[in-house]
Amino acid sequence: MRRLPVYLVLDTSASMFGAPIKAVASGVSTLMGALRQDPYALESAYLSVITFSNDANLAVPLTDLVSFQEPEIKAQGMTALGGALRLLSTRIKEEVQTGSADKKGDWKPLIFLMTDGAPNDDWEPAVEEFSTVPTAIVVACAVGEHADVSVLKRITENVIRIDNNDPEAFAAFFKWVSSSVSNTSKKVDLTKKDVDNKMDELPPPPPEVTVVL
Repeated sequence: MRRLPVYLVLDTSASMFGAPIKAVASGVSTLMGALRQDPYALESAYLSVITFSNDANLAVPLTDLVSFQEPEIKAQGMTALGGALRLLSTRIKEEVQTGSADKKGDWKPLIFLMTDGAPNDDWEPAVEEFSTVPTAIVVACAVGEHADVSVLKRITENVIRIDNNDPEAFAAFFKWVSSSVSNTSKKVDLTKKDVDNKMDELPPPPPEVTVVL
């Protein structure tokens, strides 16, 4: 069976403390609840969570939706975005199965990255490394006005923004992630070609989410 790998890469630095980190934890719960009700997603989607603060942390390795256990998410420390991208690159190389002459590999992974600040580690080499990793669609979500959009644009052309003081915006973002995974899992089931790397392959973002041009 060809799997659809989905990676959530979440900023858990100290600046996310309080309402934002609670909204992230609630959003992951909402995401899982929705995906577990979708038979297409249950059949093909596998989810991983990577968090980053002072260091990058593999909170949940790539796991099927039935077995997935929600991680404890706390805000503390700095913003090791470079470390998160290096860990993400490593995990994709280790976890996503490539095809062979007699067996089809997994579908290219969907990546959803969220951060509210600027990296304070050696992030540029990590961006270069990540650019060599096969992915389908990479979406970077800038939380609030202090998120460094120019850095995110180096990672992907698909950058969106939400207000870090708006719990409804966080909820809308994670619901959109859920519908994006569900939509892609149906395409995986019905078509034989990989999705493109542009966000227009996904459902339109909700009004609470601003697309950064």
